[in-house]
Amino acid sequence: MPESSPVSTPESGSTRVQPGSTSGLDRFFHISERGSTLTREVRGGLVTFFTMAYIIVLNPLILGFAQDVDGRFLGGGTEPNLAAIAAGTSLIAGVMTILMGVVANFPIALATGLGLNAFVAFSVASQMTWADAMGLVVLEGLVILVLVLTGFREAVFHAVPAPLKVAISVGIGLFIALIGFVDAGWVRRIPDAANTTVPVQLGATGQLDGWPVLVFAIGLLLVIGLWVRNVRGAILISIVVTTVLAIVVEAVAKVGPSVLADGSRNPNGWALNVPALPDTVLDLPDFATLGEFNLLGSFDRIGVVAVILLIFTLMLADFFDTMGTMTAIGAEAGLLDEDGVPPKTRRILVVDSIAASAGGAAGVSSNTSYIESAAGVGEGARTGLASVVTGLCFLASIVIAPLVNIIPSEAAVPALVLVGFLMMQQVTDIDWRDLEIAIPAFLTIVLMPYTYSISVGIGAGFLAFVFIKLVKGKLGQVHPLMWVVAVGFAIYFLINPITELLT
Repeated sequence: MPESSPVSTPESGSTRVQPGSTSGLDRFFHISERGSTLTREVRGGLVTFFTMAYIIVLNPLILGFAQDVDGRFLGGGTEPNLAAIAAGTSLIAGVMTILMGVVANFPIALATGLGLNAFVAFSVASQMTWADAMGLVVLEGLVILVLVLTGFREAVFHAVPAPLKVAISVGIGLFIALIGFVDAGWVRRIPDAANTTVPVQLGATGQLDGWPVLVFAIGLLLVIGLWVRNVRGAILISIVVTTVLAIVVEAVAKVGPSVLADGSRNPNGWALNVPALPDTVLDLPDFATLGEFNLLGSFDRIGVVAVILLIFTLMLADFFDTMGTMTAIGAEAGLLDEDGVPPKTRRILVVDSIAASAGGAAGVSSNTSYIESAAGVGEGARTGLASVVTGLCFLASIVIAPLVNIIPSEAAVPALVLVGFLMMQQVTDIDWRDLEIAIPAFLTIVLMPYTYSISVGIGAGFLAFVFIKLVKGKLGQVHPLMWVVAVGFAIYFLINPITELLT
C-alpha cells in the first residue's frame, strides 16, 4: 500500500505551523511533520463530531426501550431513561476520543458501537439483567486488552496481506457511502408486506419523495461542488449550510419525525433529529447508568459456556471492526507504512480495548473506533489533535444537547458519501488479475455493504484467502495466525448452531 493517500484534499491556506516552530501543539501532535495545520485539525475534528453526533440520540433509542430479563430498563427503573443513556454516551465518547488523540496521536474517534449495542440490547440483556449484560461487555473489553498487551492483536494485524488491507479500506468506503444513503432515506428497505425479493429500493415507494431527501440531495451536490472547487472546509461548510436549510424547511413545511409520538410512521419525516431551533441551549446531565454493571453476574444467570460464546461474539466483532477502521483511516490520511500499518498501532488498539470496557462500566455498551472519522480525515485531519477536538465536542454535548440535536442526519451524511468515494479510489492498488488475492478482496469489499457489517466482510475475505491457498497447495504462504483467525471466523459464522448445540 502506498505511503501516502492517493486522494488530495483542499489546501488549507497560510495557517500551517512551520517546521521548527516552538508551538507546543505542533511538537506534541507532530502537526507540521504530517503535513497538516492547526486549522485543518480543528476543522477535521468538528466534521468528525458532526458525522458521529447521531449516536447521542440513536444509542438511547436502541438501548433505552429494551427490557432486561426482569422487565427493567437501562438506568434502573420501570420507565425508559433516555436522558441518562445520552449523557453517558457523550461522556465516554468524549473521554475515550480525547485519550485516543493524546495517547495514540491518531485522527480516530470512538463511541458506542452500532450493531454491538443492538446485540447487547436484544440478544444479551434479554437473558440477564442490564447490570449483568454491561458486566459482560466489561469482560469482553478486558479480554481484548489482554490480547493487545500480549501482542496477539497486533500480530494478527501484521499477518494480514497488504492487498487485503486495501480491500478492507475500499469495502469500508462502500459501506459508509451506503450508510449515508440509507440514513438520508435515499435508499430504503422494502417492507416485508411488499412480497418482493428485492431488499432495497429508491426512496420509500421506489421514487424519491419528501423534503428530507431533497435536503440531503442538495447537501450532497453542495459538498461535491465545494470539493471539486478545492474550497477549504468543504465538508464542514456543507453540513452547516444544509442544517440551516433543513431548519428553514421544517419551519415552513412542518415535516416532523419519521416516527410519531403514537408509534406510527411518517415515511417522509426526518430520520432522527427534527431540525428546529431549541427552546434552550443548555441541559443538566443525568449519569444514572454510570457504574451500573455486575462483572460476574452473567455466569450465574446463563452459565459459563453461554457467557463464553457471547463474549467471543462481541470480541470478534470488536476485534476486527477496529482493525478495519484503523487501516482505512490510516490509508486515507496517508499515515500507513509500506506494510499498510499505521503509526503507534499498539497504542491505538490499547485505547480501543479500554474503550470497550469503559462503555460497559458506564452502562452504555462497548465503545469502539468509528469509521465516520474518515469524514474528518477527508477535511484534512492527520493527527490526534482532531480527536481531541471531537472529544471536547462530545463532552460539550452533555450540556448543550438541545443545540446538537438540531443537526439532522440528512445534513451530516452527504459527507459520508463523499468520503466513501475517496476511499474507493484505493481499489486500484489491488491486482485484480491475481485470483488468489482478487477473490478474497472482492468478497471483503462487497460483503461489508451487503451485510451492513465490517466484520462479516473481513471474515469472508480471510476465509476465502486461506481456502484458496489450501486448494492451490500453497499452505506455506499463509501466516499461522491467519489460520487461527480463519477458524475463529468459521466459529463466528456458525455461532448460533454452536450455541444451540452446547447449551
